Amino acid sequence: MVLRVGIDGTALSWLDDVESARRTAGLRRELRARHDRDAVIDLASNDYLGLVRHPEVIDGAVDAVRRWGGGATGSRLVTGTTSDHELLERELADFVGAESGLVFASGYAANLGAVTALSGRDALIVSDAGCHASLVDACRLSRSRVVVAPHADAEFLRRALAERTEERALVLTDSVFSADGDLAPLAEMHRVCRDHGAVLLVDEAHGIGVRGRGGRGLVHEMGLAGEPDIVVTATLSKSLASQGGAVLAAEKVRAHLIDAARTFIFDTGLAPGAVGAARAALAVLLREPHRASAVLDRARDLACITGADHPESAVVSVVLGDPEVAFAAAAACRERGLHVGCFRPPSVPEGTSRLRLTARATIDADDMACIESVLTEVLSDLRVGAPA
Repeated sequence: MVLRVGIDGTALSWLDDVESARRTAGLRRELRARHDRDAVIDLASNDYLGLVRHPEVIDGAVDAVRRWGGGATGSRLVTGTTSDHELLERELADFVGAESGLVFASGYAANLGAVTALSGRDALIVSDAGCHASLVDACRLSRSRVVVAPHADAEFLRRALAERTEERALVLTDSVFSADGDLAPLAEMHRVCRDHGAVLLVDEAHGIGVRGRGGRGLVHEMGLAGEPDIVVTATLSKSLASQGGAVLAAEKVRAHLIDAARTFIFDTGLAPGAVGAARAALAVLLREPHRASAVLDRARDLACITGADHPESAVVSVVLGDPEVAFAAAAACRERGLHVGCFRPPSVPEGTSRLRLTARATIDADDMACIESVLTEVLSDLRVGAPA
């Protein structure tokens, strides 16, 4: 086959067709820069505890940068591990009740590293249909046979594990699913895994800081903290107001990941400033555990305004169906000083495009009054404009 490439770059002309199709379907994405003086109320970020601009978090980041510099200077196995990294790992593990922890450069990298290192050709992976994209991509890289389970279906999981021929099995789930905000049936899933000798990996990205005593996560809330056949992954970029990810598990898992997780071995270590910010945010949460329950209180307020289902997490979804309708509603909110998330395929299934609202512990009464006014107006306009 001869590849003909013209001077005008025709080898990439297919991108024009792809962009046109996306635009027609209402799925074109654009970057919009925030500015430090934007006067908007934020219901789109994952800063659930309201700590991103907390003075102690900022000071923690600045102090670490002054001591260690702007970057980690290398991979964790070469020069990228500082004493602060090791302190953060111990503090995170103690917080969630795990034996040990290992910090990665991102939550995405933590999931990729953990899944690929714990699976392989002689393993079965059973992954919940609602799992985050990082877990989906990890499955693709795992070289394992992958079975996608219907969402939160423990009985399907039982059958899949009972019928397996592979020596090992790894089960993947979010604790709190990012689009709908619903909870995984972790206690039942763990019983099934233990009955069939499988490891349960739980992504607590949206659970830590919100669920469990003082925000220790859904695994802790379900009484499963420290179980040797549970691996918890987490991100530092949501409730902990920083950047990075972590795997929290038995010490033997940590040791294996140091030897086998490619996103740990070959990636530059987490920047010192991010480590310092995360440690400071965790210290604030330990001192002020009420922030976790405040998130759920604000989520219930948002659900009352929008008519959404009773929330189990910080996430409140307002399903509008059509992607262009959801995009227009988000734009209308933004014009009125309210920033909301807009989730469209492939982030959510076809026909379920939505506004995704994220509660924050620091939303006050004045903010809530403005939020109610804007959302009521925007959603009312949608209903008026809907076809009979």
